[in-house]
Amino acid sequence: MFTHTSRYYHIETVIFLDANGREHAYKRRRFLPNPADMQVLAEVTVTQGDRLDNIAAKSLGDPEQFWRICDMNNALNPADLTGDGQIGRKLNIPLPQFEN
Repeated sequence: MFTHTSRYYHIETVIFLDANGREHAYKRRRFLPNPADMQVLAEVTVTQGDRLDNIAAKSLGDPEQFWRICDMNNALNPADLTGDGQIGRKLNIPLPQFEN
């Protein structure tokens, strides 16, 4: 259902059986990890026009890993990290974690 680089890859898939007997597959809830449990690779200062996917591409080598930066900076919404009013903000970039 999800590639091995997805934040949902390791989340359990469960089946819900509705009143009509139809099965509905879904992933269990994902909780944000504690940033204190993660190692910092680098710190990046947000500049005008920055986007999290571009920051992830430059720092982690993959724009689809933007969610790792969100996790490290305790953000549910990526726009909260680079949107209006965030210029000058320091973002911690996590050390990449290789998972099976």
